[in-house]
Amino acid sequence: MDLNSDVGESFGAWTMGDDAGVLAHVTSANVACGFHGGDARTARATCGLAVRHGVVVGAHVSYRDLAGFGRRFLDVDPHELTDEVVYQVGALQALARVAGTAVRYVKPHGALYTAIAHHEAQAGAVVRAVVEVDPTLPLLAQPGSVVARLAQVAGLRVVPEGFPDRAYTADGRLVPRSTAGAVVHDPQEVARRAVRLALDGTTTTADGDRVLLAVESLCVHGDTPQAVAVAAATRAALDEAGVPVATFL
Repeated sequence: MDLNSDVGESFGAWTMGDDAGVLAHVTSANVACGFHGGDARTARATCGLAVRHGVVVGAHVSYRDLAGFGRRFLDVDPHELTDEVVYQVGALQALARVAGTAVRYVKPHGALYTAIAHHEAQAGAVVRAVVEVDPTLPLLAQPGSVVARLAQVAGLRVVPEGFPDRAYTADGRLVPRSTAGAVVHDPQEVARRAVRLALDGTTTTADGDRVLLAVESLCVHGDTPQAVAVAAATRAALDEAGVPVATFL
């Protein structure tokens, strides 16, 4: 099971998260590309940290929304969205290369990730961007999402992803962040959910039921105060449960 986290989201004098602490426990790093967070210096430094920790780098692409941290839906023209995703991946490819690594996959961020689970036009735009940049790059996506279907049709490898630190609806979608309880903060609870997802492919819904989610990668967010504790507890719990933790590549 892969364990990924969103990192490299600091911007200028504004610091977000403890990337070094999180990268000590994960296998894949979703590095911000400057549209929702991050800047050139942060991205290069984060890629360097990933190299030192033996962590694979992926491009964490977003709407152009620094003010909203990429968590607001934007009704972007699909052709413009394709170009902006290409731009972000290309920028990180250059910064990763000079840091001694490479971009190995793509993962959309925040509101874009949520939108392309059901928004056909924007999902198609993201898929087009990945195909145009490098059709060998895997795409992380929600299981059963529109973007996963379109990516498979386009010949991309889709890596289904689960979130042990997020609440789910009965149909396997993420509970909106505006809803109370949407984010799970307790490290031990996140760890328990991660093990359940890894071993039997299920997680608890917001209503207390179970939903099936067959995933290959688990995400623990890097922008919460408990991020390092969550990552450490999750990795330890997976190891203790006998789940091999390794990149999906």
